[in-house]
Amino acid sequence: MLLDFFYHLRKSGLPVSVQEYLTLLETLRTDIMQPSIDDFYHLARMTLVKDETLFDRYDRAFAAYYGQIAAMYPEGKEIPLEWLIKEFQKKLTPEEKAALEKHGWDKLMEMFRERLQEQKERHAGGSKWIGTGGSSPFGHGGYHPEGIRIGGPSAGNRTAVKVWERREYRDYDDQQELGTRNFKVALRRLRRFAREGAESELDLDDTIASTARNGGLLDIRMVPERHNAVKVLMLLDVGGSMDDHIARVEELFSAARSEFRNLEVYYFHNCPYEFLWRNNARRHAERFDTWDILRRYNEDWRLIIVGDATMSPYEILQPGGSVEHYNKETGAVWLQRLLQAWPKAAWLNPEPQGYWQYRQSIAILRDIMHDRMFPITMDGLERAMRLLSK
Repeated sequence: MLLDFFYHLRKSGLPVSVQEYLTLLETLRTDIMQPSIDDFYHLARMTLVKDETLFDRYDRAFAAYYGQIAAMYPEGKEIPLEWLIKEFQKKLTPEEKAALEKHGWDKLMEMFRERLQEQKERHAGGSKWIGTGGSSPFGHGGYHPEGIRIGGPSAGNRTAVKVWERREYRDYDDQQELGTRNFKVALRRLRRFAREGAESELDLDDTIASTARNGGLLDIRMVPERHNAVKVLMLLDVGGSMDDHIARVEELFSAARSEFRNLEVYYFHNCPYEFLWRNNARRHAERFDTWDILRRYNEDWRLIIVGDATMSPYEILQPGGSVEHYNKETGAVWLQRLLQAWPKAAWLNPEPQGYWQYRQSIAILRDIMHDRMFPITMDGLERAMRLLSK
């Protein structure tokens, strides 16, 4: 079985060596791990995958292989709990959805505190208590135009202003090749070359001209090697509504990795706040203080923010408005600090531009960015690169 697993990983594009596979077998013979699928997943990743950028590819390959094994040993015919929960979800008409009241930030938080104190048992359906389904502002699996999602997956409405759960995101894959060529052409407009260092590169045009002036006697001309002088700081929005744009952003990310020698990348969710991170798997343990990043890179760097700018307006304008944690200062304050540190900045938005007019948060962010928001299209990228190259 494990030999099949080894070949499955190789077929999925992971450069797993025979020595690494033997290390895995050797480790399994010891007692360092419990016989569970979760522990095997982590052990196999640790021994077989040496490049963190391949973690997402490994996750997909592992899930596909585990799915094949699970299909061979089906479980009993118990009704899944998720099916039972779905039965309690109330199907609201557009008129009923429009009639639901938006309470506003302060009242919503006050109501939530009251529910936590009063509620003693689980609820399903309804319009008041924390539960599943229904039209209550609190819980999951239902609908409310402005609520707090707790303890379960989204029903797909994307109207929560707070999410009370630990969510896991994955890094964008910077190894994507297909579809990145056009992005590379557009990003190349930003590259500026400078002559630096010792003369170590042949200047062919000047050599030909100088030789001609010398009556055919060879006169070799050298120039310093060309260096890509542009420096790019890229902030990538990840998770939530950005899941709809993973393929597009991965193509852009791969092109940026190829085109910019000096590229630094950090992640955020929805809006930059007081900390950023480099690795989504460790984002709760390894955070970078935004103040430190502001001091680390000087104004020679270009700032490119990539995100769909689709969120609750509270996340931009309200202290504590972050969907995942309590932020003492608003997202708008942090964005203004970023723009002061790096005046040459642009926001790239993968959301189709035709939808921008329907997103209040996009209008707010465009105003903060002084209308320097561009769609991730060839024309949008060329306009953004032209702006950043000035």
